[in-house]
Amino acid sequence: MTAAVFFGCAFIAFGPALSLYVFTIATDPLRVIFLIAGAFFWLVSLLLSSVFWFLVRVITDNRDGPVQNYLLIFGVLLSVCIQELFRLAYYRLLKKANEGLKSINPEETAPSMRLLAYVSGLGFGIMSGVFSFVNTLSNALGPGTVGIHGDSPQFFLNSVPISASPVDISAVSLSSESILRAASKLIFPV
Repeated sequence: MTAAVFFGCAFIAFGPALSLYVFTIATDPLRVIFLIAGAFFWLVSLLLSSVFWFLVRVITDNRDGPVQNYLLIFGVLLSVCIQELFRLAYYRLLKKANEGLKSINPEETAPSMRLLAYVSGLGFGIMSGVFSFVNTLSNALGPGTVGIHGDSPQFFLNSVPISASPVDISAVSLSSESILRAASKLIFPV
């Protein structure tokens, strides 16, 4: 029963991303590379946020109280800002890579920026979904069953949409080229 719950929840959470990958990305190796690079940029932004949080916890000596609450709020805001800066930096990298592809082979049409933004957004979303849902999926494979000791019996079904949301939202939000182009010009004027 645990394997059925594991695969059922995994396919519900990552089914839309898997179908997007299979039908739109897997056919082109360049798109696969940009998807993996997008996931890597999300991981680096998470690493930077984690290093910041670790340093703040060491500096404040893990004290409890209102200072920790304010540091938590500040840490979340800083983490979101770091992730958005990495999205913008990756968009700039995609733009330069697209120009480089055009200069290497001028006869062949380079992929559109909207397509590359969609692919990289899906990479961001998949990695975000994996990190938010991997602990829940590991519980599904465990020796016990969640819900026996007063927990909700629908724990896994309630967790699945929470995991699927970042995948779908990142694919849609990063593919909106006009928002990224405007924000990129504000932060990185060229």
